[in-house]
Amino acid sequence: MQGILYEEPSVLTFALITFVMGGWTAWRTGRAAAESWSDLGVLLTYVALLGVAIRFIHHALFAGTFLSIHYYLVDTAILLVFAYAGYRFTRTRQMTTQYYWLYRKTSPFSWASK
Repeated sequence: MQGILYEEPSVLTFALITFVMGGWTAWRTGRAAAESWSDLGVLLTYVALLGVAIRFIHHALFAGTFLSIHYYLVDTAILLVFAYAGYRFTRTRQMTTQYYWLYRKTSPFSWASK
């Protein structure tokens, strides 16, 4: 998988930066976008900028390629999954607590009409 998903010599380095640091930050970004009642376009913009930041961390700490569209897209796609999960989780909580007479929680990421 080295060369396809990550360029570092160790998968642990890639997982630490992209999944742990980036994933947690993306989750919090998704929550923040949902708490401000923003739409998904705003979330996509935030995740695109977060992808640049994660690429910079790869470059600054582990001599990764900063201006690589391939690795940027890989990192941003992973971050988008975390951000959208945080967004849906928070939006489900919002809809089911603030409009409890209209909606019920069907899973941690979805709601339905009562």
